[in-house]
Amino acid sequence: MDIIETIKDQIASNPVLLYMKGSPNAPQCGFSARASQAVMACGEKFAYVDILQHPEIRASLPKYANWPTFPQLWVGGELVGGSDIILEMHEKGELQPLIKAAVNKGE
Repeated sequence: MDIIETIKDQIASNPVLLYMKGSPNAPQCGFSARASQAVMACGEKFAYVDILQHPEIRASLPKYANWPTFPQLWVGGELVGGSDIILEMHEKGELQPLIKAAVNKGE
């Protein structure tokens, strides 16, 4: 499977997906750590992809998403954004309802 097809499939198959460096329990950069903590604080299950373990995704996703940096949060098939946007939405109380709606829709 082509790497872009793999990315599209991952995004379509997971209502909430975080592309990050490391894992939520062992993040490998501060931005990924803060982003995953904000998503975990929403209380819903989410998928993640460790881009350090998948260099082809790390190389291709920024072009596909038109977003140059990681982490990247995808909710309901749409790119939400990176660490700053995730934290800002979390602080404003906007992240949890967005994630909850996507998870409930996917069930």
